[in-house]
Amino acid sequence: MTDRCIAHLDMDAFYVSVELLRRPELRGLPVVVAGSGPRSVVTTASYEARRFGVGSAMPASRARRLCPKAIFLPPDFPYYRAASAGVMEIVRRHVEVVEVVGLDEVYLDLTGLPAPKACMRRLVSEIKAETGLTASVGMGPNKLVAKVASDAEKPAGFVMLTQAQAAERFAGSPCRLIPGIGGKTAERLQMLGVHRIGDLQRVPIETLRGAFAANTAQHLKALGAFEHTGAVTQERQSISESRERTFDVDVTTLAELEAILCRQTDELCAALRRQGKRGRTVAIKIRLNDFSTHTRARTLSAAVSESEQVAPVALELLRGFAPERPVRLLGVRVAGLTSAAAAEEEPRQLALAL
Repeated sequence: MTDRCIAHLDMDAFYVSVELLRRPELRGLPVVVAGSGPRSVVTTASYEARRFGVGSAMPASRARRLCPKAIFLPPDFPYYRAASAGVMEIVRRHVEVVEVVGLDEVYLDLTGLPAPKACMRRLVSEIKAETGLTASVGMGPNKLVAKVASDAEKPAGFVMLTQAQAAERFAGSPCRLIPGIGGKTAERLQMLGVHRIGDLQRVPIETLRGAFAANTAQHLKALGAFEHTGAVTQERQSISESRERTFDVDVTTLAELEAILCRQTDELCAALRRQGKRGRTVAIKIRLNDFSTHTRARTLSAAVSESEQVAPVALELLRGFAPERPVRLLGVRVAGLTSAAAAEEEPRQLALAL
């Protein structure tokens, strides 16, 4: 296990960088990719914009206040997916075991290669030469070390660390630096006096067990020590597909919500059919104007992918919830995905009303 060598390659400010390929006149300027609606959020920002405090997932309205001179561009995801496909094709020329985890990032298993650092330097150079895009690389004995290392010296970073080196280097960083420690977990850790990764390394496991389940406490200690055993998997397993929308103006009528939900379902099911996927669980997500978020789901006896199968279930869930306040966000999801071929092989069962 200690002989493993894992790399995480993360494209730098990917959506903005891809936009600059066709808008080179914007290089060096603060550029933000975000929707135009009053409730849109930042998809990504150039490093020039980040110096003003603009960051991903930030409300676009706040980004405009922080950086009034920023140039805002609408997202063009088909263009980004095409650029991503080009990058991933180059990656696969160099490394056999590849796990794609997004349009702009990928894990690579370099175990057994005679010169893994040289391999990654060649890969980064080839990506730059063929696409004009830059990437940052993190390398280590596991995916956790590689992931955090890749973000340590962006842009165009190249960091290789052992597990012990990572634990020492990031000891002074907030616990949320570690993937898997979200806001709520970080808040609970802070109540225990655990603010930084070094605190997490030193806190007794008994203290954590007093605030978390035993398995969670053990997992947090492992994360603080940068221990991770997950393998690089060849295929990205998609367990669900969803469509959701935050409204510029809150929606107040059930009839309008139903019409929107039907359109979302059509888009979702079209995507499932293109992927050759079906799923057994249909769910909806509703965020009210008080920012409370609610989900409702139903698991069916057979996997489905057609609008005629998904929409009635989603609509019934919506009507059963009957939102009493204006709705800020609405979404539909199909989960428990499997291939259509595998779904056809499942034994036919009577539909269950759950």
